[in-house]
Amino acid sequence: MTTPEKASPRAIAWQRRRASMGKVWQEFATNKGGLIGLGFLALAVVLALLAPLISDESGLDVTKAAGQPLSPPNGDFLLGTDIDGRSILLMTFWGARISLLVGFSAAILSVLIGTVIGVTAAHFGGWVSTVLLRFTDFFLVLPSLVLAIALSAVLPQGVWTVIFAIGVTAWPTTARLVRAQTLTIEGRPYIERSKALGGGHLHLIGKHVLPGVAPLVLANTTLVVGNSIIADATLAFLGVGNPAAVSWGTMLETALNNGAVTRGAWWNLLPPGIAIVLIVLAFTLVGRALETVLNPRLKGGH
Repeated sequence: MTTPEKASPRAIAWQRRRASMGKVWQEFATNKGGLIGLGFLALAVVLALLAPLISDESGLDVTKAAGQPLSPPNGDFLLGTDIDGRSILLMTFWGARISLLVGFSAAILSVLIGTVIGVTAAHFGGWVSTVLLRFTDFFLVLPSLVLAIALSAVLPQGVWTVIFAIGVTAWPTTARLVRAQTLTIEGRPYIERSKALGGGHLHLIGKHVLPGVAPLVLANTTLVVGNSIIADATLAFLGVGNPAAVSWGTMLETALNNGAVTRGAWWNLLPPGIAIVLIVLAFTLVGRALETVLNPRLKGGH
């Protein structure tokens, strides 16, 4: 009779992680607001990805516009047209691709910078922490929007410039949160045991610190994405975004410059404005739900 093989430590660790993820999902599923936000985000992402397959991008070209300028909603154009005769519905549809791309990419860059700086400052301490904290304070004092505008104006215009400008100005808050969480983790007994057994910096950070701060980073990322989308819309509205790309911000900026407000063309303003509000609200709902599930203090007080 053969005895069952003993599971490896790595297999046991993955089993525990899967069980933990399953428990997190079960608790998240009890939050109706989080589920609604997640469902809306999933729908928005799927529609944005499928836009080239279910719509014609040529309609965004002003030379191929098929409608009359500033035509109100009708049977041919459900959300009306802009000053160039382009479909507002089509522009809102395709604008989601740019806005979501900027939101996700800028948030990832911002969270990556903030996590690296926060973990490094808390783990090494001493003069390293002092230098990084002063560096973080410098960015906290500077108005992030003004700095993003300056970077967007100096660097070549393009989507990736906007992503870079937002990402490198929005990380200080994440760095502060990650540093505080890292200090909490580093004070736990198993960290002392790992150090006593000869665990180096890479081992401690990779095996203990990063898995410990990951839930906080995940919850914070969803909130940063929403803020990045607002920042992108603000930059585009101020005219320092990418004028060649159709986004919700450029739609608002075009409507303002072409007198949509004075002409009463509300259909040029409401669709992109409502889209920004709904997508940011959805990210906020998901982020708050994740915080409630992953933060023991919030969970206890819930």
